[in-house]
Amino acid sequence: MEKPKAVTVEARLIAKKTLTPDVIELLYESEPVFPFQPGQFVSVIVPGRGPGGRDLRRAYSIASAPELTRAGKSVFELCVKLVENGPGTQYLDSLQIGESMKGLAPYGDFVYKPKAGRHALFIATGTGIAPFRSMVFSKVYTDQPPVSGTLLFGARVQSDLLYTEELRDRLGANGLVQALSRPEPGWQGFRGRVTDWLRENASKIVWTETEFYLCGNGAMIDEVKQILTAHGVEKASIHQEVYYKPKPGETHAN
Repeated sequence: MEKPKAVTVEARLIAKKTLTPDVIELLYESEPVFPFQPGQFVSVIVPGRGPGGRDLRRAYSIASAPELTRAGKSVFELCVKLVENGPGTQYLDSLQIGESMKGLAPYGDFVYKPKAGRHALFIATGTGIAPFRSMVFSKVYTDQPPVSGTLLFGARVQSDLLYTEELRDRLGANGLVQALSRPEPGWQGFRGRVTDWLRENASKIVWTETEFYLCGNGAMIDEVKQILTAHGVEKASIHQEVYYKPKPGETHAN
C-alpha cells in the first residue's frame, strides 16, 4: 500500500467529548479531504506558542478509521490527553465548536500491516490506544484480519480506560484485555501492568507467529521489547510508536 503524501489541512471542530478526567475526544471535518493509513498522525500547528512567538507543531495520532465520513466529507478524530501547561493540548482544548485548526497530515510509518497467517497483539498505555482504534476499525483490518487480534490496554485505574464497549464489540470478549496497575476494590479484570500480563500469559502467546504493535509510554515499550526478544520475537515483527519518554528514575504508568 502506497503511503499518502502529507498536505496542509484546515480542520473544523464539529464535536467534542470528555472521555476520562484528563482525556478528550475531538471530531474534525477536514479540507481538503486527505487519505491516511490507520495508525498515522496529524502534525497540528499551534499558533504563536513557540520561542519568539513562532508557531509550534505537535503530533496526535488519528483515533478513527480512514473510512469515517460525515455528510460525504472526510472527518477524523483525535484522542488527546490534557497535559498541564502543554501548549498543544491547551490549544486544542480551547477551540470551540465551529472553530478551525491547521495541520499537516498524514505522517507516520506506524501503520497496520496485514500479514497472512500471523496473529496480532496490540499493546497500549494511555492515549496510545488511539492508533489501534483506527487500525481495528479500518477496512484493511476487516478485509485482511490477523489469525487472531488482541488489544492489551494498560491504565492505572478504571476511570482511565478508553473505548471499552466499542472495542469489546469489535474484538470480542477475549480480544480486549484491560490491565489496571492500581485497581479499585471489585475490579474483575487483570491486576497489574501490561508487562505482568505478558509474563503470566506467556504460554498462551504464539510468540514467533505474532506481529506486535506497541504504543504509549517509552519505558513500557522498552520493557515489552525485552520480553519479546527473550521469547525469540524477531525485530521485524515489533512495531512501535513512543508517545512519552519518562525521566530518569520514573517507571511506566501501567
